[in-house]
Amino acid sequence: MKRQPLRLAILEATRILEAAGVASPRTDAELLAAHVLGVDRGRLPMIPLVDPPVIEAIGQLVAQRAKRVPLQHLTGWAALGDITVSVGPGVFIPRPETELLLEWGLNLLNGREYPVVVDLCTGSGALALAVAHARPDAVVYAVDIDPTALAWARHNADARAEAGDTPIRLYSGDVGDSTIFAELDGLVDLVLSNPPYVPPGAELSPEVIDYDPAQAVFAADGGLAVIRQVVATAARLLKPGGGVAIEHDDTHASAAPAIVSARKVLTDVEDHRDLAGRPRFVTARRT
Repeated sequence: MKRQPLRLAILEATRILEAAGVASPRTDAELLAAHVLGVDRGRLPMIPLVDPPVIEAIGQLVAQRAKRVPLQHLTGWAALGDITVSVGPGVFIPRPETELLLEWGLNLLNGREYPVVVDLCTGSGALALAVAHARPDAVVYAVDIDPTALAWARHNADARAEAGDTPIRLYSGDVGDSTIFAELDGLVDLVLSNPPYVPPGAELSPEVIDYDPAQAVFAADGGLAVIRQVVATAARLLKPGGGVAIEHDDTHASAAPAIVSARKVLTDVEDHRDLAGRPRFVTARRT
């Protein structure tokens, strides 16, 4: 069996994915090839020739991706901050744009020893676990209402703890419950949340519509219902000088900051743009 150029396989994969309407065809083709070979994407140029079974395995994954199965479901992981988490059916896939929200939160924690952090609507646990990895001294709480998401979060939390990270405290609960984390009222340094925020009926890619759980994507009240609950909970949990960062839809550039500003105890309200320049998350401090 004659070995074949990997470069040609990646070019062909890119062509197929582009024709299928995949947003980042070249990147996805390279990541799938790297996944099959068990190497980092950056090492692909060092592998000029591969065996036919490798070409075949890449082809099978590319065919799945062309059907718009999410890349992360095919590789089994998604990255956030300096960690990766396992993802698959039934759990929301962390997005690159959430990196900026994480970065804002970690900057807020600079100079604070043993900070208390709460991740509301944790999903796969990615935000909470990324904070725990970056700040081993932090006490990190995370909550979600969905049992499937919590099962993924538990799996990821166990894996990060085994890798040596400080374990997070994971709970089942509703962020709209006015007694959730009542024992932490006024004690929290940082509240982070990537809640469901897409307005019902919004047009989304097949990867989101067909694979992300609807309850993790859509929210009532034009996408603002859960954001309102998160803001109310954050206002109660935060200590003076504590901060909150909440991701929102790009149509919420004025609505989300207005909800935060309506809370008298929250000041320095600021909206931030994502990597593509779209309004993406709102932050505030507790007076």
